[in-house]
Amino acid sequence: MTILLNGTQIIGNSMKLTGSLKIEAADMSGQTSATDKSEKGFKPKTLTVAMMIPFTKVEDLQTLMRLAEGTEGGGQQTTYRIVNDTAQAMGIRQVTFTDSVSAREDDTLQQWIIQFTLTEKLSNPEKKEQRRAGNDVASQSAPGDGVSGTGAAGESGAPQELTGFEAFLKKVDTYLGDKP
Repeated sequence: MTILLNGTQIIGNSMKLTGSLKIEAADMSGQTSATDKSEKGFKPKTLTVAMMIPFTKVEDLQTLMRLAEGTEGGGQQTTYRIVNDTAQAMGIRQVTFTDSVSAREDDTLQQWIIQFTLTEKLSNPEKKEQRRAGNDVASQSAPGDGVSGTGAAGESGAPQELTGFEAFLKKVDTYLGDKP
């Protein structure tokens, strides 16, 4: 089993990956025995990696820790392109380290037992959600007259001066509004 993160190989013995996809849902049955659920969407997929690194290969553990602590400009955690059979089968292309990276000394053998979690970044459901047109926010108003007087930051009740483009649009709107 091989894992490459931005071309850097993660080296360890007896490497096992566990992939998971969390599907969020909430129970809508209240106090009844109904089975209705409210779907809340798919959460990012995760890969949990378990492996062992011999004490003689300390540089392999140092490489893993360097990758886990990696940051990009602005101090954000590094996003890695992943190459791995399980990741490919699950459709995971980019990951970040999440939760924790643990390195526990084995009780009997001269090795560390390593465990860490990689979480999908820019998942397909996330990309679809970003592409989906946002709902327009409707302006809300209550019946009756507005409050008169001075507004915030010294604004008066006088109309604001329009930019050239806004003035043009106002003329077009007035012209079209007069048509039957």
